[in-house]
Amino acid sequence: MPLSMYQASVPVFAQRLAALADVLDKAAAHVAEKKIAPEALLSARLFPDMFAFTRQVQIAGDFAKATVARLAGVEIPKYEDTEKSFEELKARLLRTRDYVRAFGPDRINGSEERDITFPVAGDRMTLKGAEYLFGFAMPHFYFHAVTAYDILRHNGVALGKRDYMGGA
Repeated sequence: MPLSMYQASVPVFAQRLAALADVLDKAAAHVAEKKIAPEALLSARLFPDMFAFTRQVQIAGDFAKATVARLAGVEIPKYEDTEKSFEELKARLLRTRDYVRAFGPDRINGSEERDITFPVAGDRMTLKGAEYLFGFAMPHFYFHAVTAYDILRHNGVALGKRDYMGGA
């Protein structure tokens, strides 16, 4: 049986969002144990021209919810970017995971050849569903998720590959 658009998106996003939410617990425990102000990690970045940790987490979640919404042909829910703590970021990720999980195969499968039009740097781009998922959305999602993970790891949070991978 070929891999379906649903199998390649919803379960993957849900697992990674939950894993990133668990990583936030470890970050919160780290700052408490080391008596570090949480803002030190929340505002940390790998390089000055990159987004800070909080924004990386928000964008990873945004890619997950936008991707499934576009594949299903529904409006993307808007989340305000107001999170200021690990707990608030975790709540956002879990809300996003629940949103993603609400899409069944019947809403996602068949989107392989559907035109998906989305904004990119002030312009609009149109790709077929499969190309959008595999060539644009997933790479962006993984980039921001792993960058958030890397920021924490770089700043001393004890994380390993299993933390990044999450439960299977």
